[in-house]
Amino acid sequence: MRPNDDFLSAPELDYDGFRSAMREDWGWFTPARETNIFASKVRTRRVFGFAAVDLTCSATRLERTEQDIRRDNMEYYFVTVQDTGESIIIHNDRVVNITAGDVILLDSTKPVTFISRAEDSAQWLGVQVPRQKLASHLGFEPQGGVCGPRQAQASRLLCQLALDPISDAEPAFASTDQFMHLVVYDLLGALFAPPAPLGSRHNDKLFMRVCGIIKDRFADPDISPREVAAEAGISLRYLQKLFTARGSTCGHHICSARLDHAARLIERRALMKTGQPLSDIAYACGFRDYTHFARGFRRRFGTAPGAVGAGATGNDSARV
Repeated sequence: MRPNDDFLSAPELDYDGFRSAMREDWGWFTPARETNIFASKVRTRRVFGFAAVDLTCSATRLERTEQDIRRDNMEYYFVTVQDTGESIIIHNDRVVNITAGDVILLDSTKPVTFISRAEDSAQWLGVQVPRQKLASHLGFEPQGGVCGPRQAQASRLLCQLALDPISDAEPAFASTDQFMHLVVYDLLGALFAPPAPLGSRHNDKLFMRVCGIIKDRFADPDISPREVAAEAGISLRYLQKLFTARGSTCGHHICSARLDHAARLIERRALMKTGQPLSDIAYACGFRDYTHFARGFRRRFGTAPGAVGAGATGNDSARV
């Protein structure tokens, strides 16, 4: 990890200043009141459109308590990177020792305690990820309190994205943030997917085969779970079990494949300024009904299809 000069030069905050700086985007956190003078630094910023924060504090214990959770009622995951020092994190009935470069996923709806050694100046980076959108993209809800080791390639890539100074995206590239969200979601999925049950190698291979069929045929508006099952040579009930075991459904997977491909085509449309009708893109991705497509796109990416790159193309009339 490299030192961040901008953060080191940030003003020091007292106890109340720290809580106030965290509260707007991150909710309530409670540092321990200790005999020594409390000092902290907090820098909020954006990482590809995600709310992010660099922080350090002199308290050896920092908590988000049940009372804090009830006060703000926030629902998100926060991806925490140990930037410097070492910490113990207690969360979701897990006690995890982390050191610089480790990535841990935390759940804002459950208490968490950060413990650092008195002689150690620990520094953390947090990136806030919308809970519902992440679960929708991955097809399962990750469990908080799981650590992604720094040796994992996904951990290294996440750290690089979060710590790179250019991550505070310039306005001209703001329309690409939603597509970088997919990159971050996929990296989190690689790190925090639940372990496959023992003896499931056959099911895993079968599931990958099913996913391959969907990847090849999602643009066919007639493709359905029943047809996927038939092509895979399994019953519809067995197909449903494969997806249920992974916290998803075949229909959701088909729709996600269509929306992801549509997002790529719309981004290319914006960059190349082709003026291709959005309805053509929707139909090319397997959607029969444009309104259904636009509603799903907004729910998935947080914006209307026509809003993507509208500033770059000068066409705001395509928003739906």
